[in-house]
Amino acid sequence: MNWDTVKGNWKQMRGKMKQQWGKLTDDEFDQIEGNREQLVGKIQERYGIARDEADRQVRDWESRNG
Repeated sequence: MNWDTVKGNWKQMRGKMKQQWGKLTDDEFDQIEGNREQLVGKIQERYGIARDEADRQVRDWESRNG
């Protein structure tokens, strides 16, 4: 998936992301605003996982939703 598409459709995409990463709050999604690196960082922080694992999860999400 092209990340520009995610940014352009942020409101729709964040709903799908909330299904995947339910621990992230609405405020955190507001802060992320389609920024992939911020999403990876928030997933890493909230789930207590390594950055590589958070990045892998985002890549997997991209491939399923692209």
